[in-house]
Amino acid sequence: MTDPNCRQPQQTMQIDFMAMFRKLYKQRKGIYKMIGIGIITGIIIGLSIPKTYQVSVSLSPESGITGTSGLSGIASMFGLGNSSTGFGEDALTFNMFPEIVKTNPFALEMLQIPIETKEHNQIILYDYLDTEKKPWWSYIMGIPNMAIGGIISLFKETPKDSSKITINPFQLTPEQTGRIGMLKNILKVETDKKTNMTKVTVSLQDPLAAAIVADSAVHKLQEYITDYRTRKAKQDYDFQLSLCEQYKKEYFEAQQEYAKFTDANRNVILQTVTSEKDRLQKNLSMAEQIYSQSMGQLQVLRGKLQEAKPVFAVVEPATVPLAPASPKKLMIIIAFAFLAFVFESAWILFGKDIYHDFKNELKKKD
Repeated sequence: MTDPNCRQPQQTMQIDFMAMFRKLYKQRKGIYKMIGIGIITGIIIGLSIPKTYQVSVSLSPESGITGTSGLSGIASMFGLGNSSTGFGEDALTFNMFPEIVKTNPFALEMLQIPIETKEHNQIILYDYLDTEKKPWWSYIMGIPNMAIGGIISLFKETPKDSSKITINPFQLTPEQTGRIGMLKNILKVETDKKTNMTKVTVSLQDPLAAAIVADSAVHKLQEYITDYRTRKAKQDYDFQLSLCEQYKKEYFEAQQEYAKFTDANRNVILQTVTSEKDRLQKNLSMAEQIYSQSMGQLQVLRGKLQEAKPVFAVVEPATVPLAPASPKKLMIIIAFAFLAFVFESAWILFGKDIYHDFKNELKKKD
């Protein structure tokens, strides 16, 4: 036989839910009203948020090395040395792109790139970011800061053309710091450690500007990583090149000296002349040998310089988007309608009783 006490909690729970449902059903007009208010609020919020276009570029390291694994394989894929040497002291990982984007020098260079809007306006990114629209509530919340900034601007003269502003990375102004923060918000770089794919994403209100910024960011990232990887090799190459120029000069001087002495003493048969001629010839041979060896070393360093350059294939290039990525107006409307339903239901089920109990307690105390 089934114990009747086991059914009692389930029956009580069912009765409670039914009571809550009846309570909500009686107040359904208020719930419908709040859902309607939530839908209207969602429409207003959705229309107030400016349209944003998103452009994504995917990069992948090119590599002809197969069968590598672990850290050595990753290093080989990025041109950081062969798998036998593994990581060196100056080795890079595929996490370098996201870290570069976070640096102020990279951001300052990006802010100076020229872009074009869909209205064919030529402008630098620094000035364009100031033209990005904001929701109306952002202007209301920013009124105090705007008032303070307006008062400060009365006492200092600012140049109108931002392209002529000299930016000192060591001492940035509040405006420049703000632009850097805006750039970091619209430019995102993510790297998948499993696939080694790097994704550069730019979100702007102008589709053409977003595509240009994304393409420029990819090129500057490649320049940064190439400069980092080839810096040591380039220093060695430049030093060897200067040595080659010096050895070349010494070789030509020894050649000229030997030729002049030989021409001047062509028909002279003296031991001193012969000894001097032999000495000059040995100097010439030595200078030629040193110059030849230095040129060989220069060619080796040139090969190392080329080998040190990491090559990245653009898997998904930048294209001008046709449709905005945000805001998702339907999702915003549904979210506000759902929140209105939840809040109104909570008020009907619990809020009213708590409010009345609290009000009665205050009356008793009085």
